[in-house]
Amino acid sequence: MPLVELHKEPDGSDNKAAFAKDVNEGLSKKAKSLSSRYFYDSRGSQLFQDIMALPEYYLTRCEFEVLTDQKEAIATHVGAEGFFHLIDLGAGDALKTKILLRELSEQQRSFDYVPVDISGHAMQQLTQRLRQELPQVQVQAVVGEYFKALEWLQENKSERKVVLFLGSNIGNFNPDESLAFLKVIRSYLGSGDKLLMGMDLRKEPKTILRAYDDASGVTAAFNLNLLRRINEELGGNFDLQQFSHYASYDPQAGAMRSYLLSRRKQEVHIEALNKKFTFGAWEAIHTENSHKYSLEQARELGQATNFSIESVFLDKNEYFADILFAVD
Repeated sequence: MPLVELHKEPDGSDNKAAFAKDVNEGLSKKAKSLSSRYFYDSRGSQLFQDIMALPEYYLTRCEFEVLTDQKEAIATHVGAEGFFHLIDLGAGDALKTKILLRELSEQQRSFDYVPVDISGHAMQQLTQRLRQELPQVQVQAVVGEYFKALEWLQENKSERKVVLFLGSNIGNFNPDESLAFLKVIRSYLGSGDKLLMGMDLRKEPKTILRAYDDASGVTAAFNLNLLRRINEELGGNFDLQQFSHYASYDPQAGAMRSYLLSRRKQEVHIEALNKKFTFGAWEAIHTENSHKYSLEQARELGQATNFSIESVFLDKNEYFADILFAVD
């Protein structure tokens, strides 16, 4: 089936304007910041693939373990009530989702697969690969933002929905944002619908810190790639050698935070903004949060957004959970 395109920017101008606007707002604040949404250009995406293969980065391995070891139970839970749309928010290459697609097919569950991603290229590639690898699965890829895709589904598809939000993406939101995000997701779901969401759990702080500050420096390169993007796309003159990656973990808040530190007092000009920004020696630019949850916090988050927990699927070390939330 052809892609459903809810997000069209053929010349990239809207993307560039949004990028410039967000950079200007973030670097103009007293406590400077850059949005983590801009990590993922082509180089950033490749660097993140490299991060996932690092020995320190436990998150991806743990979720693969959960999905591989408990795929039968997960497929039974989501597929027991008849036909459903399996909606994969931020599908990318669907590497983890394919574990469930194969299991659902083997169990002969009645469903179709609706991957959602902002990248039309990624969705075109995924559709082609699934046509070859899992021709029995009906695929309708949607290009667009999560909420626009859910709105389109609500208007065009009346059957039951199972939403996937895998990885630890919910952790990138602060507590208020995660609450708001899940409330919007819930508003598009009805009785019998479900949400399978990945959540990185609280654990020994050094284990978490190593995952975001690896010995080989791949995470540092990933963080610094934000400045390279500004240089290449907005005409910035950041000297990447004069900034360094810094990661810290607050065990009380359960918050992993990443920064870029200016190694000296310096001034940076960004041509697209026609503006200069001054950085003090060791001034920080905040780039990412990654919140870690306890299972009790997950239950409370579900209650606050009118979800109930149907089942919790854990890896053997209980580092990571895929939690199945239900709509009563």
